[in-house]
Amino acid sequence: MPPHTVVIGVDSSTQSTKAAFTDTATGRLLAVGRAPHVVTGEGGARESDPEVWWQALRDAVAAGLKESGIAAADVVGIAVAGQQHGLVVLDAEGRPLRPALLWNDTRSAPQAAALTAALGGPDAWTARTGSVPVAAMTASKWQWLRENEPETAEAAAAVRLPHDFLTERLSG
Repeated sequence: MPPHTVVIGVDSSTQSTKAAFTDTATGRLLAVGRAPHVVTGEGGARESDPEVWWQALRDAVAAGLKESGIAAADVVGIAVAGQQHGLVVLDAEGRPLRPALLWNDTRSAPQAAALTAALGGPDAWTARTGSVPVAAMTASKWQWLRENEPETAEAAAAVRLPHDFLTERLSG
């Protein structure tokens, strides 16, 4: 069999990471590696450790390499898609300061309503940004963090969306 040129498509979702290995010449799916995530929380809280996502990405890629039998050197590209609107808070070295607030964490619903009111209501938000804050969005989660964990918000050197956290790790 001739050597493959492979791309990897990564989906880092709320509960797991999948890495699909595709032959660029034929479009044939060669393998899919998977690794789970852990989601914690109750009463509206949904959190996950971003370091678990990083390890799951590594595990899913390793599983796909093993299943496909291809060499890592045959991989010419990787694309990461993932959960949106989470909140990953990082220190100056890029390490998470706390578990990420996931898109389905609803504790920031009061902050979303307050942000909406502060800018003049839903119509004003839609006119300026194209959407209205809801609990799933990062802006309301950041405000929740500022109000409920001010020391963590103050210590934050950076804020990332979940897929950006992984892409940044991959690209160094």
